[in-house]
Amino acid sequence: MPGKLTLVGTPIGNLGDISPRALRALEEADFIAAEDTRVTLRLLNHFGIKKPLISYFEHNKYQSGDRILERIVSGESCALVTDAGMPAVSDPGEELVALCARAGVEVTAVPGPSAVVTAVALSALPAGRFTFEGFLSTSGRSRQAHLDSLRDERRAMVFYEAPHKLARTLADLAAALGGERPVSLCRELTKLHEEVIRTPLGEAAERFSAEPPRGEFVLVVAGAPEDSSPRLGEDEALELVRRYRESGLSLKDAAKKAAAESGWSRNELYSRALR
Repeated sequence: MPGKLTLVGTPIGNLGDISPRALRALEEADFIAAEDTRVTLRLLNHFGIKKPLISYFEHNKYQSGDRILERIVSGESCALVTDAGMPAVSDPGEELVALCARAGVEVTAVPGPSAVVTAVALSALPAGRFTFEGFLSTSGRSRQAHLDSLRDERRAMVFYEAPHKLARTLADLAAALGGERPVSLCRELTKLHEEVIRTPLGEAAERFSAEPPRGEFVLVVAGAPEDSSPRLGEDEALELVRRYRESGLSLKDAAKKAAAESGWSRNELYSRALR
């Protein structure tokens, strides 16, 4: 009978955030697949857990993934962890999940801390809807294409960034989205020196071009504001009002219908039509 793959969420900074269920999953697994075995070994040692470890990260995910799947199919259970947070989200673990799913292997998850959700909650920005963008590409062409695709994004946008790349990323975001766009920079989440900096993108770019950043960052950028400018000129909008009046609508209803199509306010069209 085949084993299963369990995705185990681990703390993003504070070891006190690990759940009893996550510890039980690690204890019950036959072996643990880890992004960095040294990081995971420190976690296991802290909680007195001894388990065989196998390395699984971006540059060995295909070769290592085949070996892991072979062991699971033969009856062993595997716990997959990343260095911090939930595996398989902006993480090579997604390849292993897909591999197991295609092979008909059971995949379960033990939810844990998430830097994305934590940062969104702390951002103080409207985030009823948000989009996770991960890391911006370092390649010039694909990076610019990514930025261009976000210019009119109205949802809050969440990015990961390493400290040595932060200044460039902030400058590029400010250039693409506007220096006045609000951003919350969440640094060292759940750790001793946790900090949230809420400021316009332009000011953030200026600050960190002169001040070397420290720690890992999650950026939450406000979505684009609603475009309130009319879609049609005044003469075109009033022509719509005239046409709807000729079709038999009252001035009030004609102005309301023309407003929906033109982007003008109903009251403005009504008063201008009267004049």
